[in-house]
Amino acid sequence: MKRRKFVAGMTAAFGLAACGKETEPAKQEKIFKDKYSWNMVTSWPPNLPGLGTGANKLAEDVFKASDGRLSIKVFAGGELVPPLQVFDAVSQGTAQIGHDSSYYHRGKLPAAPYFTTVPFGMNVNETNAWLYFGGGIELWHELYEPFDLVPFPVGNTGVQMLGWFNKEISSIEDIKGLKIRMPGLGGEIMQRAGAVQVTMAGSEIFTSLQTGAIDAAEWVGPYNDVSLGLHKAAKYYYYPGFHEPGPNIECIINTEAWSSLPPDLQKILEIACQSSNLNMTSEYMWGNAVALEQLKKDPNIQLKQIPQAVFNELKKHSKNAIEDLVSGDRSSEKIQQSIESFMEKSSSNQEITELSYLDMRIRSEI
Repeated sequence: MKRRKFVAGMTAAFGLAACGKETEPAKQEKIFKDKYSWNMVTSWPPNLPGLGTGANKLAEDVFKASDGRLSIKVFAGGELVPPLQVFDAVSQGTAQIGHDSSYYHRGKLPAAPYFTTVPFGMNVNETNAWLYFGGGIELWHELYEPFDLVPFPVGNTGVQMLGWFNKEISSIEDIKGLKIRMPGLGGEIMQRAGAVQVTMAGSEIFTSLQTGAIDAAEWVGPYNDVSLGLHKAAKYYYYPGFHEPGPNIECIINTEAWSSLPPDLQKILEIACQSSNLNMTSEYMWGNAVALEQLKKDPNIQLKQIPQAVFNELKKHSKNAIEDLVSGDRSSEKIQQSIESFMEKSSSNQEITELSYLDMRIRSEI
């Protein structure tokens, strides 16, 4: 009797296999044999330190961690799609994954700049704290969901420089009529102060600044600015960058492409993004320090702090710009409230920790 049941069971099993129905182990084996080949489009010049190389490293880490099951080919800005059209390309499925900054999408999503940075906003540590523990990533996913995109943070440059100028800025009057490359809300604030805001890809900045097509430009900071040669196109280098105090870099994944991955590859990609965030942020802390020393030794460059009176005027324009943004967009209002709630707590903490320590450390060296 037992033998007949065993034979019958084996026959049934072979019958199912013959009908094309896989057993669970066979399904698992198939899943782990499946391979995925994706294209990543970016907004960066080829191999740009930090941003461009960060995209390359993310692809390499995913390939190694997945044992080659998920390969990602990286395209610099303009190689597959224009640098500022990454959002559209990934949303429409032209590419499966993108690497850029959210504030490039402000025309489609007024709230998008919040997930890069907003003027006079959070620094890198506050940004990461809010994203990972303050509900920021959840708000980000909610914002991008209608565009069939899944976003993750993949790096941060830290407080940026205000930028390169071909003339000195002594008062707010010197801002008026200035043609400046500055994207996002920062550009709008400069425009409110009387400047002419210009948006262009990083690869176009040097020539535009050198030829006088623009009068000033912000890019990132010493590390990337030197790599683009911007120190050869203008002599006044102003700080600090009120417009980008803690700019987050994003990885965006097409929802259909994301859903096609098995859970383990999704987790590998998620962890690789988090690893990239730490790696890129650390690289900028190191690279900016080294590059700044190089620039300070150049007699043709004047490193200057923006006058406090100008800084104060820009902050007034920033306050008005944020008020206008949240009054006309429910998503922006919701995100702004979340950030303000956290910044109030964080500012109190940082005043007696980071700020106090750095201030006393600097003064103790005198």
